[in-house]
Amino acid sequence: MWSTALVAIGHGKPLTSAAAARYFRQPRETRHRQYEALRAYFLGEERSAQVAHRFGYTPAAFRVLCHRFRQRAGGETDFFFKPVEHGPQAPPTRDRLREHVVALRKRNLSVYDIQTELREHGEEVSINTLAVLLREEGFARLPRRRDEERPHPVRPESAAVADARLLDLSPRCFRTRFAGLFVFVPLLKGIDLESLALEVGLPGSEMIPAAAALRSFLALKLIGVERTSHVMQHVLDEGLALFAGLNALPKRSYLAAYSSRVSRRTINRLMETWFRAAGEAGLRRGGSFDVDFHSVPANTSNEPLEKHYVSKRSRSQQAILVFLARDAEERVLCYANAAIPKAKRDDEIVQFAKFYKARTGHYPDELVFDSQLTTYRHLDWLNRQGIRFLTLRRRSKKMIARLLTLPPGQWRRVSLKSLTRVYRTPKVLEEKITLRDYDGEIRQLSITELGHEEPTILLTNHWKPQPAPLITRYAQRMLIENGIAEAIHFFHIDALTSMVDLKVDFDLQITLMGSALYRLLANRLPGTYRRATARTLFHQLLDVGGEVSIGDNDVTIALDPHAHNPILAETGLLDVAWPMPWLPGKTLRIQFR
Repeated sequence: MWSTALVAIGHGKPLTSAAAARYFRQPRETRHRQYEALRAYFLGEERSAQVAHRFGYTPAAFRVLCHRFRQRAGGETDFFFKPVEHGPQAPPTRDRLREHVVALRKRNLSVYDIQTELREHGEEVSINTLAVLLREEGFARLPRRRDEERPHPVRPESAAVADARLLDLSPRCFRTRFAGLFVFVPLLKGIDLESLALEVGLPGSEMIPAAAALRSFLALKLIGVERTSHVMQHVLDEGLALFAGLNALPKRSYLAAYSSRVSRRTINRLMETWFRAAGEAGLRRGGSFDVDFHSVPANTSNEPLEKHYVSKRSRSQQAILVFLARDAEERVLCYANAAIPKAKRDDEIVQFAKFYKARTGHYPDELVFDSQLTTYRHLDWLNRQGIRFLTLRRRSKKMIARLLTLPPGQWRRVSLKSLTRVYRTPKVLEEKITLRDYDGEIRQLSITELGHEEPTILLTNHWKPQPAPLITRYAQRMLIENGIAEAIHFFHIDALTSMVDLKVDFDLQITLMGSALYRLLANRLPGTYRRATARTLFHQLLDVGGEVSIGDNDVTIALDPHAHNPILAETGLLDVAWPMPWLPGKTLRIQFR
């Protein structure tokens, strides 16, 4: 038997051991086991049942295996052994394209140029394949070529350089993405931007006059470009250029450089002059103002940066502190100041009050702000000037503990008229108190059941109103947060976080101008649109394209069909000839297609 572990054939020479023979007698792989079983049955003398038992099959399963083998034996495909398929012995792509690639290299084309040339003829070849082929043919790498030695592929056209002298006012037609922007031209009728720019001293040149530069910034502000760096996608829009009075809109490099040329004194003069001009154009002034600070995060070394708390990032970081004043009645930003040092932030409310008096002849009637805006000493100054104020008081643990120990009889319940409030019947404790650095008594309202865990404490020098109107008025102060958010997201005052170092103080002034123009438009609209934000007005009414037709004496803007066009028609600005002083001899007419 096989226990001798040797097999002798011929002259008795051992050929293999039993361990090696076991590979054939006890195959492990399925195909190998099938082969040995069929070979033993068809070439040996054993019966089917014996072979099945020896190789671990049931008699029925082995009969099926034999039947399948008989059916396929001698066919096109061998049952067990398939011929080895060898790959190509030579690179077919390189050989097929060899002569063509050599001819292209003799034209001084690089491998990338050759790849492009072959792709145009329907041949996709990798850079590595071309490099190997050229090495086989003995070509070295190309030296650096001059521009005239390179092929001339299709390249993007360079945008025209902004130049007012090249503005084409000959009769022609073109389309613009921002046809709704021209609705602001009639609103600028009462504001002479040319005279304003000259009076303020804004920089300009023969190519881009000061008023054209100002209209360029204003156009981008009015269409709500989120970042000044994104202006490059609009520089080819002829409608924007026509609104600015140029042949093309200036590029972002010019915008950044221009803002750096405008001094802080010029910006202050621009704010003062615009405040007067907007009033003469019909922008109404209210008496109550919401004032607040906002931190603009920055990544530039061209601005005086300090660490300030940035609310949208919930952390302190290098930023520019901005002071904003918003007319609560007209819902328009009317004052801004940027780059305020921490040491002077408490004085900013006084600076706004003095600014307003210098422009109108009297102080604001009322200022509403939070507890961290200023100090008690400045509250005393406001009181002595006859300015009513309403502000929060900073709560201490001792103050809260005292309020919680007061008897319930000292609190009285009031009813707030706003039907949209969840907490409409809070409890109020009214007291007269004295404060450090504040001369005389001040009115303090402590409010509970207003939706906060701890009492809300208001301070005011307004003695006549009942508590309910004061509580409601301070709740409306939160609208300035919405106004600031609108300026950030639509008027993009966070421009320093973009690729362009646009100065914040200049950008803020353009924001004030854009906010005023949107308010002038809203005052002409019916119903709820009078209190709509600039973002809503743009997206629902002005975000519409159209066709511009320049005639001999007029410019016609045909607005595309839009769902809200009937509302825009109620402004009275359409189908009327309006002057365009920056386009000599032309009048503007806006109509629907």
